[in-house]
Amino acid sequence: MTPPPSRRRAPGMSVEERRAMIVAAALPLVAEYGAAVTTSQIARAAGIGEATIFRAFKDKDEVLDACVAEAVGTDHVLRELASISLDEPLADRLAEAAEALRAHMERMGTVVGALHASGHRRGRGPGTGTGTGTRDGEDPPPDGRAQSVTALRNAVIELIESDRTAFRLSPEKVAAAFLGLLFTRLQTPAPDAAAPLTPEELIAVLLHGTLNDPGSA
Repeated sequence: MTPPPSRRRAPGMSVEERRAMIVAAALPLVAEYGAAVTTSQIARAAGIGEATIFRAFKDKDEVLDACVAEAVGTDHVLRELASISLDEPLADRLAEAAEALRAHMERMGTVVGALHASGHRRGRGPGTGTGTGTRDGEDPPPDGRAQSVTALRNAVIELIESDRTAFRLSPEKVAAAFLGLLFTRLQTPAPDAAAPLTPEELIAVLLHGTLNDPGSA
């Protein structure tokens, strides 16, 4: 009689994979509860034991720092931008890019705002392993922000490069204008300010200006 084949245990996650899984489960909770979220809540959301969290992170603060790093990082939105088909019309490509960037900025603001409001300060100095901030809750270094903006601008340039001959300006300037309009739109408006441009209006202004007849002024 042939013995039954032995069952092989599925390969375990690496530490980095486990950290990423925990952060993905924690982000919605951090956005809702801020620093008041518990590791027990995170463990339930991730479907793991609470002790597993502390095999991947030193403590809850390190989990929160990793959540901030994920929220402010551009990897996810860059993948979204790269997935937009270059076969689509230019306005449709820009509309999809605007939506991806809006979602990125909204998630970043929600997570960082919830933590700030509940007393958590991003980045506790060397040793946190997040690379997102400095001691005493300071903002990330300016060069980190500049690198993120450059990466986003380059992604938008790649998205519109095929239409270079249709522009009066270089794709580099068009991409910078697009991001400038979009980031201004996403800022919190003053109480008496007019409603911000819709994505469709923003793209229309970018591509066609604000005059009914561009040659009339």
